Amino acid sequence: MRVDRQPRCRCRVGPGRFEVRARIERFAEPAVLLLLAEGESHGYQLAEHLEALLDEGRVDFGNLYRLLRALEEEGLVASTWSEEAPGPQKRVYGLTGEGAALLDAWAASLRARSERIGALLARYEALEEPAHP
Repeated sequence: MRVDRQPRCRCRVGPGRFEVRARIERFAEPAVLLLLAEGESHGYQLAEHLEALLDEGRVDFGNLYRLLRALEEEGLVASTWSEEAPGPQKRVYGLTGEGAALLDAWAASLRARSERIGALLARYEALEEPAHP
């Protein structure tokens, strides 16, 4: 799922100045799985929580629902229709056992990446002089 963002992770904003948007591709997938591990939810609730979790702008509902359908087709998420809330019926999504296993795998992968990022930042901070002139 994509959210509003630039197509590149870096761009030049002036002489010797860059804007870098460190991001992890497909980060929405583990974020959705995490939110569903915390409890069942319908699409609008997921979108609200994703906006806060991803901190990358407004979530595209079309992309969110495509992601949810794809996860459901793979057996990672299950949905039911709920009549509990006022208004029209809402599809409520929940995490399956396989979805929980995938979330575990995502967490392990992100943890390993986090360690590599930490090592890179530690080396950067250990530089005697700043990297720029």
